[in-house]
Amino acid sequence: MNNTASFIRTIAFAVLSYFFFNWIGTTEEATAFENLPWLWVVYGVIILFYIAGEASLGALSRVLYASLKPEAREKYDENLAFAKANEFKWIKNIYKKSLGSKAIEQEHEIILDHNYDGIKELDNNLPPWWVYMFYATILFAVIYLVRFEVFDDYDQEQEYETAVAAAQIEIDEWKKTAKNLVDVNTVVLLTDAADINAGKAIFQSNCVACHKADGGGGIGPNLTDRYWILGGGIKNVFNTISEGGRSGKGMVAWKQDLKPLEMAQVASYVLGFEGTTPAEPKAAEGEIWTDPDTPQVEEQINEIITDSLDHPEVEIEELKVALDNN
Repeated sequence: MNNTASFIRTIAFAVLSYFFFNWIGTTEEATAFENLPWLWVVYGVIILFYIAGEASLGALSRVLYASLKPEAREKYDENLAFAKANEFKWIKNIYKKSLGSKAIEQEHEIILDHNYDGIKELDNNLPPWWVYMFYATILFAVIYLVRFEVFDDYDQEQEYETAVAAAQIEIDEWKKTAKNLVDVNTVVLLTDAADINAGKAIFQSNCVACHKADGGGGIGPNLTDRYWILGGGIKNVFNTISEGGRSGKGMVAWKQDLKPLEMAQVASYVLGFEGTTPAEPKAAEGEIWTDPDTPQVEEQINEIITDSLDHPEVEIEELKVALDNN
């Protein structure tokens, strides 16, 4: 890295590599380097290899230069000087044109008659880039005036409200996939195998002492029956894990030890115990819990049985239909 070109190539390679790694590994919640911190090591090693490659090319170039004959070396120096003189020539030309000034040899054409103790003034034109920007501001002002003052387009308050509404929609969509923002009002039953396995690991680490590994209950209640002290269902179980059980004799609150996602995972795993047969089931505690948001299957069955006693022609098929529908 003994010249400007190699330095610029290295910077460009480092920037492009950074954005490439971010592009392939970034999620909605975090960048690739936040998700995979070890990626910084990979990135650093790649940059070091690239720098080593540039240094090797520079060293090879110097070795080859030293091996040239004097005539060839002189010719090489001439070509190198010519290349440096024309390096970034198009950028230099654009820069000169953007200034709108004359060369020193031509300054005598724009010298004013003013003379202040030997100090003379040049009548340079305004730089073209400045003039064009000034014209653009005039055009912008005219369009703005017509749009907002003549045709009464939206005002600042309306623009603010629109932006806030759009941002709220984006936040709501993001919350749907941001599991760690879940609370008792938004929690849903998790059925993914990864979530259930994570809940099982949490249960085995923290809950088996009171509820046993099979959920049969010990110090804590039986989790395999339909009886619940503080209500069943994902929301009630999540709330019990988060806030704790009955004051003075129930389970401690786990919200300081478990993340919201972890509480949702273990709550979903716990609900999977219902209907299983533990080795030593504890006696039922609490009351039978039925989800208020689902149809009451038992009430329908009782109605069908009562109706069948009064009207024998009612077939058992109606009972099957009621069960299938629920």
